[in-house]
Amino acid sequence: MVEIVTTQLLDPFRIGLIFFLLLTAIRTRANMGLWMPLAMGVLFIAILIPLTTAAASQVPRLTAIGLGVVTNAVILAIFLAGWTIWEKTRR
Repeated sequence: MVEIVTTQLLDPFRIGLIFFLLLTAIRTRANMGLWMPLAMGVLFIAILIPLTTAAASQVPRLTAIGLGVVTNAVILAIFLAGWTIWEKTRR
């Protein structure tokens, strides 16, 4: 299971999707809020990748999706921390 999480944490496609999810959520937060689009995006990405790639066939899909939610949340937390630091240093 550690191998799966490590693979997901280092997946450039997943990282890119979450990065651009955060950028989109930041730009639309006045209309949509911030947390609901981020939560739905994390869940969507966690479901999308195992269902569309053959790499997830090594483990059950529900396990890959569950670990994907956790992994996506960790990646998003890192990006949110970076964004928060960026915003505080700009002021």
